[in-house]
Amino acid sequence: MHRALALALAATAVVAATTIPGVPVAATPGSVRWGPCSERAAPAHAAVPASPALECATLHVPLDYRDPHGRQIEIAVSRLASEEPSQRRGVLLTSPGGPGITGLGYPAVLAGSGLPQEVLDSYDVIGFDPRGVGRSTPVTCDLTPEQQARGNVPPYAHTAADVAREAPNARTVAEQCATSRTAWMLPHTTTANTARDMDRIRAALGEPKLSYLGASYGSHLGAVYTTMFPGHGDRIVLDSSLGPGGYDVTAMRLLARGMEDRFPDFAAFAAAHPEYGLGTTRRQVTAKFFDLAARLEAKPLQGFDATSFRGFTFDRLYSDADMPLVAETWQALDTGRPPPVTSPFPGMENFMSARFSVICGDSRWPETVREYQRNVAVDRLRYPMLGGATAGIGPCAFWPDERVEPPVPIGGRGPSNVLMVQNERDPGTPLTGARKLRRAFGGRAAMVTADQGGHGVYPFGPNTCAKDAVTMFLTVGKRPSRDVACAAEPVK
Repeated sequence: MHRALALALAATAVVAATTIPGVPVAATPGSVRWGPCSERAAPAHAAVPASPALECATLHVPLDYRDPHGRQIEIAVSRLASEEPSQRRGVLLTSPGGPGITGLGYPAVLAGSGLPQEVLDSYDVIGFDPRGVGRSTPVTCDLTPEQQARGNVPPYAHTAADVAREAPNARTVAEQCATSRTAWMLPHTTTANTARDMDRIRAALGEPKLSYLGASYGSHLGAVYTTMFPGHGDRIVLDSSLGPGGYDVTAMRLLARGMEDRFPDFAAFAAAHPEYGLGTTRRQVTAKFFDLAARLEAKPLQGFDATSFRGFTFDRLYSDADMPLVAETWQALDTGRPPPVTSPFPGMENFMSARFSVICGDSRWPETVREYQRNVAVDRLRYPMLGGATAGIGPCAFWPDERVEPPVPIGGRGPSNVLMVQNERDPGTPLTGARKLRRAFGGRAAMVTADQGGHGVYPFGPNTCAKDAVTMFLTVGKRPSRDVACAAEPVK
């Protein structure tokens, strides 16, 4: 859930213990045929990292699980197999988040980014492109380059009139999605159906249970899966969690809270490096943010307007490693020089189309311009850095009314096999949302929080206390008996 203020949400009612009545979710064990991960015909953002050990396959699943023998779609699946059969426990299904982000290459990314060897030995690490994304049957909204360049979040609204002016653009995107050549997928491109696809993957692999590692929106996908299929989950790890409603309007507005939680870390960094000329105190660096936003609102510079400036800053604060790039970009904009070049996000059309399909289809959003105007007026004062954008109006306000099923309510029924891990100052999935999910799970979950900023803990983050807790749970099944707070650790 990176770049361009990504978002997402949850969907679908819990039906019996595992599935919709009368709808089998089982696939034939052993029906997955593994082969090389070919680059041929792959969307740009679905390219798989070079890894000779990574295998790929395609699984067919129902478009509509109420009609299991009806129209089928493809789900692209990958595997990084354990090389230690005697230590292999089962499969670890993974999700990097989204919605709209490909996960096919994620096992190789995890292996190359510090996933402990004992975890790699314990599991076949499984990746997949969710329905609508990448090499799975993709969706499109026929977004123009201009619409893609606008990004996933509305421009910052300073007034009620700004919200009203944005409404026609939002309506146009919604209408394009509803009339595109893949409009037939819209009612079925939901988190709950992706969870059903996950259970098809489990069954096709011949596994009685699956373990799971999901980050960001992947946390919600995992929460929905273990709620719908409580008997099919082994060890469930949710990293950087959304609230129990997933990526609904509440989560969207919370991104502004996440910016306010996280920004002091960057302000401290910039103040400690006066060579950037952004101020020598946190207050001065904060003032520089609003100064640059106002100047770019009046006159865009080097391809940056105020909206892209706010979005770039938010996005790059997902990682401590990107703070120098943020500071260099600010410095360039402040002095009228070309900012550092950053590579564009590939596959933006499919990413945005899939993201809209899921978040708009999972739950109902406010449908009147007036309600968004009220939300903007509140959040602009409460969270001035980003609130005027994240509370603004988007395509979900004009989404088709058809909903196949209601969202999945996350609750405490099921085995106590969920470990949540969370940074305290996460911009993308703020701690306040994760705490609500933790309360919803009740005795099913334990949560480890790290005194750390940024988005994502395992295995990429710097806090060894939090990471060790996840490794211990995945490898030997030992989970903290109660919630744990990990102290900040010195920067290495």
